[in-house]
Amino acid sequence: MQPQRRSNPDPPNALRGEIEEQLKKLFATLPFSVPIYLFTRDGENDVLNRAARETLRSFRNLSKKIDFKEFNLDHPFAAQWNVDRSPTILFDPERYSIRYLGVPYGEEGRTLLGAILIIGLRSANLGEQSVKVLNQIDSPREMKVFVSPTCPYCPEQALVALKAVVEKPELLSLQMIDIQCNPDLAEQYSAFSVPQTYANEVLIAQGALPEELFMLSLLKMEQQNVFIPESDAAEVRTDVVIVGGGPAGLVAGIYTVRSGLSTAVIEKGPLGGQVAITPIVENYPGFTRVPGKTLVDITVSHALEYVQIFQGEEVTELVPGDPIQVITNRRKFLTRAVILATGANYRRLDVPGESRLTGRGVSYCATCDGPLFKGKKVLVVGGGNSALTEALHLYNIGVKVTIVHRRDRFRAQEHLTRTAFANEIPVLWNTEVKEIKGQERVREVVLYNNKTGESFTAATDGIFIAIGYTPSVDLAVKTGIQLTADGFIQRDAHHRTNIRGIYSAGDVEGGYKQIITAMGQGAEAAISVFEDLMHPYWKDETSRQTSGAPS
Repeated sequence: MQPQRRSNPDPPNALRGEIEEQLKKLFATLPFSVPIYLFTRDGENDVLNRAARETLRSFRNLSKKIDFKEFNLDHPFAAQWNVDRSPTILFDPERYSIRYLGVPYGEEGRTLLGAILIIGLRSANLGEQSVKVLNQIDSPREMKVFVSPTCPYCPEQALVALKAVVEKPELLSLQMIDIQCNPDLAEQYSAFSVPQTYANEVLIAQGALPEELFMLSLLKMEQQNVFIPESDAAEVRTDVVIVGGGPAGLVAGIYTVRSGLSTAVIEKGPLGGQVAITPIVENYPGFTRVPGKTLVDITVSHALEYVQIFQGEEVTELVPGDPIQVITNRRKFLTRAVILATGANYRRLDVPGESRLTGRGVSYCATCDGPLFKGKKVLVVGGGNSALTEALHLYNIGVKVTIVHRRDRFRAQEHLTRTAFANEIPVLWNTEVKEIKGQERVREVVLYNNKTGESFTAATDGIFIAIGYTPSVDLAVKTGIQLTADGFIQRDAHHRTNIRGIYSAGDVEGGYKQIITAMGQGAEAAISVFEDLMHPYWKDETSRQTSGAPS
């Protein structure tokens, strides 16, 4: 529904009595004057102009610190500051780029009062974490916060944005837009539910976000739902360090802390691992359909109730010992145990269209996405165990499968090969994928026969790429941890590696590559760590060796 313009906003007659005296005393403490310039045009929104004028005059009458002036839109100042709407209010325009389009009345009176106080102090009074986030912004942000006089949450968001500008005026600007006074802008930005915040024309916040989350959303240029405080500590002592902030690492953190062990999770990239870039998850218990990012946010929020997370920090070295040293690009951790939950990445074809159409017909997991393609045609790329397992899974749930393999024979185990042939799954031998095409989703694939040199196009509803995984084991190898023949971390039934005190969990161990199995492995590894720290098995082994008892 289009917001309605107020036909007759009553001018305030209310700054009286006790409130008026309190405001006078408050404004008297301001160390700086507050220039407020109102721009209007006769014959354009006269009722709104009058309401804005009388509102600002009522505040001006309370203190000489409020320097109120009014200009017509024909005044050179309007052109100088790019003002073209009546009414528009500028706050200290020589110092800040802050304006209000409309009448700060009703709930928005709180915004006006807050703006006067913040600008009069020339201090945003932001929290330490918010300032740290803002200091990472190195390019301009033009903010628009859509508000309404009837919205009790809007002043909170508008003032947080205003504080950001006061803190970093060289890069940030702000327009607070009253949707009742500016219905055309509300329509243009679909801002029918307020507050809404845009930065550089990108929607970064819906609803009122806490200060730190707002600053993080402004930095990332998309709404953030989890804020992780930063630490300046050069050295951190803890019982457990978990390397990796995917499902296995986050769940391991929850379990270790609930067991009474202080824990730190270190993640160099986005939290959530592969889940964070999965558009929709349909096989996670409790959620029929859930965006991967939402599932990650829920898990991270839960983990943060227990464990400290160090995001954007890379572990460069593990030094076994007592304690184990975990050295990152920012600090050193001293810990009793380490869980490596560094994950694995799907190998990619690296052909045109693959990245753009990932999640829109390009998939790397038949178990995850296969049910979406029942009755449809898909290609499965690869010739090893993964590819044939994926193809058979899709075939068994009613997907029309064709296998594309660049060689003339499979490299998979014999029983998988026999089963694929027995089910008469078509195979394009000696064939490579050169391009994946489609606008909104996959429609066709350009293929190349490396034996005949022929190129051709095949129509398809999807393409499942199953050419293996690349486990993230560089740190493990550097530390001397043994790997399996397939290149994953080798561990025992308790997730112990060959180096005492170092454990593993999740996709870096190989296995099914499912969210729920990674979480289960994270819980198992955490319980093993707790049990080993409470009852060190190596002491028992040493005792047996010393006494000559059989092990």
